Amino acid sequence: MDNLFSNCTLCPRACGVNRLAGKAGFCGAVGSYAEVAKTMIHHWEEPCISGKDPDRGSGTVFFAHCTLRCVYCQNQAISGRVLDASKAPNVRKMDASSLSQAFLDLQHQGAHNINLVTPTHYLPVIVPAVALARENGLQLPIVYNTSGYETAEAIHRLAGTVDIYLCDIKYWTAQTGKAYSMAPDYAGVVWAAVEEMFRQVGPCVFDEHGMLIKGIVIRHLVLPGRSYAAKKIIGRLFQRYGNNIVYSIMNQYTPLPENPGMQAFPELLNSLAPEEYEEVADYAAALDLEYAYLQEGEAISESFIPMW
Repeated sequence: MDNLFSNCTLCPRACGVNRLAGKAGFCGAVGSYAEVAKTMIHHWEEPCISGKDPDRGSGTVFFAHCTLRCVYCQNQAISGRVLDASKAPNVRKMDASSLSQAFLDLQHQGAHNINLVTPTHYLPVIVPAVALARENGLQLPIVYNTSGYETAEAIHRLAGTVDIYLCDIKYWTAQTGKAYSMAPDYAGVVWAAVEEMFRQVGPCVFDEHGMLIKGIVIRHLVLPGRSYAAKKIIGRLFQRYGNNIVYSIMNQYTPLPENPGMQAFPELLNSLAPEEYEEVADYAAALDLEYAYLQEGEAISESFIPMW
């Protein structure tokens, strides 16, 4: 799959750069390797992904760089075009062989699944790494944990590799995608990507312990002042997929005023008002969703951001 790096069109930006020649597009990734910031057993995903056993969890692989520039991003140290080496000193360059071994190590540690976080720009490394790991004894479901900023073509390449799509749908309008993530096409492309995900994996399948082994989880983080958009997104999802997917409606927005560009968006300098989230939760409840997660309590604090 190295040819996908020589004229990179893996994400909707379609930069077309030759990463094999050391050129970086919007995301900042170069070369034919994956840059991995951290691997860990993660306990704070949705219960059907992380489980409830304190000795187990989701076997998470955090990849560096990102195809978006979310102004409120909690992982600025590793997500930018240029990594912050002072805050993320342990980023490793991994080929398919070393990445496959990382998957097997997480399985040995008791992971329920292999959870690939922000993986899109490393797809040509991930696909052979999963195949190699399976040849060497990997038996866990593969979770593709994505921002939703995907092309249907890229998702199509993952058929047979991915078992579970854990996908954000962030924005309802082009204006919001442009303002908050430098992606005016986000609200257009995300729906085609989700449709391809569903074509591949179909309705959700759970094991006897309630763990998801196949299917789609759609996450939506309710942003301050955006309850209307949240309801529109949930409504469109339910109209198309009904109770065949898992809905995760999150209230954990955390203002990070020190992030570059945040001061231009005063509405994002505040936490989500409880009544805004309640409005969205009530809307979801009225739909009688079969598989849905709602959050209670205050927004998650910066202490939940991993140390890189």
